[in-house]
Amino acid sequence: MSRPRAAILFVCLSLAFDVVGQTPTQKPYEPRVGQPGKDVVWVPTPDATVEKMLDLAKVTAADTVMDLGSGEGRIVIAAAKRGARAIGIEYNPDLVELSKRNAAAAGVSARASFVQGDVFLADLQPATVVTLFLLPSLNVKLRPKLLELKPGTRIVSNSFAMEEWQADEQATLQDGCVSWCSALLWLVPAHVEGTWQTPHGALMLAQKFQTFVGTVGPAVVTDGRLRGDAISFTLGNTRYTGRVDGDRMQVTGSGGSNGSWTGRRDSNH
Repeated sequence: MSRPRAAILFVCLSLAFDVVGQTPTQKPYEPRVGQPGKDVVWVPTPDATVEKMLDLAKVTAADTVMDLGSGEGRIVIAAAKRGARAIGIEYNPDLVELSKRNAAAAGVSARASFVQGDVFLADLQPATVVTLFLLPSLNVKLRPKLLELKPGTRIVSNSFAMEEWQADEQATLQDGCVSWCSALLWLVPAHVEGTWQTPHGALMLAQKFQTFVGTVGPAVVTDGRLRGDAISFTLGNTRYTGRVDGDRMQVTGSGGSNGSWTGRRDSNH
């Protein structure tokens, strides 16, 4: 083979190797509205609803916010921008990586983190605020886990309720909002079911989420209400308000001579 032909063949082989050896440029992952997930399809929460949810929960820099099914990370990032420590739990690993990139672009990576995992298996105990955009059936499935959290923990949902566990507060966006316009807030109530020993006798309480009824002998407890560890109820002609700390209740009566008293729950509750 002559030298010119050999040179041409070498160049052609080199170009062919370069083309074959190139790694195709991958297009960045972009989620598609309605794409299937483990339990629900992916639909992002509108930014205005995100802010309404965080406003309703009164999120501050003192909070630890956990978003269950965090998608591309917008609720976590918005909470981190308010100074909170924010954690997203997301089953789709592509969305987790996208969330990390979005947090970095927003300059909040130091306060925003994302975990690939199942929301039903996640440890929620560090949370002071839990955010949700799940179907009602999934909210109900999560409900026992949420009720185990520290009294006063704030649970806030985009649009969907918890069946018979009524929301403590609700806010609705106006001004042209078309879809996903409501935020619902629950405060995890203290557990007060059981028999309490009080100066007035045995106080027997039956609880349903943040409401309760009861008796002290023939006297009936009415309008029993819990907001986290804050308790209020009427007994006879006296309205009592106070706090619950585990098996100890400290209350003060208004409009009567009953004053303040402490109740202690029997250990067999």
